Amino acid sequence: MAICGFFYFAEGFFTARQNKSKMGLKVRQNRSYTKYGPKKSDIAMLKLTKKADYGLIALKYLAEHPEMAALSAKDVADAYGVPAQLLAKILQQLTKTGLLRSHAGMNGGYALARDAREISAYEVILAIDGPFFITSCTKGKTGCDLTPSCTIKAPLARVNETIAGVLKSISIQDLAEHEQPAAPVLDVLELAALKK
Repeated sequence: MAICGFFYFAEGFFTARQNKSKMGLKVRQNRSYTKYGPKKSDIAMLKLTKKADYGLIALKYLAEHPEMAALSAKDVADAYGVPAQLLAKILQQLTKTGLLRSHAGMNGGYALARDAREISAYEVILAIDGPFFITSCTKGKTGCDLTPSCTIKAPLARVNETIAGVLKSISIQDLAEHEQPAAPVLDVLELAALKK
C-alpha cells in the first residue's frame, strides 16, 4: 500500500511539473546531490590530515627551541611520539617548499628557513596538503552538475576564504607561544630542593 501511495504521489508531482512547464513557469530541475554531486573521494574537506598536523607540530617545536642550530626528525618525533619516518618525509617536503632548511652532518637536522613570526599555519598546510576547500565546487573553474541551480556556492566560497584568512593570520610563533612546554619533573624537584 505504501509503495502504491508513493507512485501515486510521484505521478501527481510529475503531472504538476508538466502543467507548470506548459504555463511558462520556470521548472527547476531536481537533481540528486548523492547521484550528481561530487564523490567523497573528490572532496578535500577542511580537516587537517595527520601529515599537516605533524608538520605544524614540528615547526612549533623548532620555534620553541631557537637555541638549537638544527633538530633532527628523530628529536621532534621523540618529543611528540609521532612516527619518525613519516615525520622525516614531511620535513623533507617542507624543506623543498622553502619553509625549512636542512643541515647535513653529525649535528645536522632541520631549522626554520624564516623567522617563526613570518611562517603561517596556512603555508604549512598548503605545502603539505595543497589547497583546501570546504566544498569541491570552490576549487577551480569546473563545478559539479548542480552548479547551475546551486544557491550556496558563493556563501561557501566566502566561508572558505575566511578560514584561509584565519590560518594565514596564525604564525608558527603564535602556536609556540600559545602553549609553553611543561617543565620536566626533575627540574621542578631540583627547584624545590634548592629553595630548602
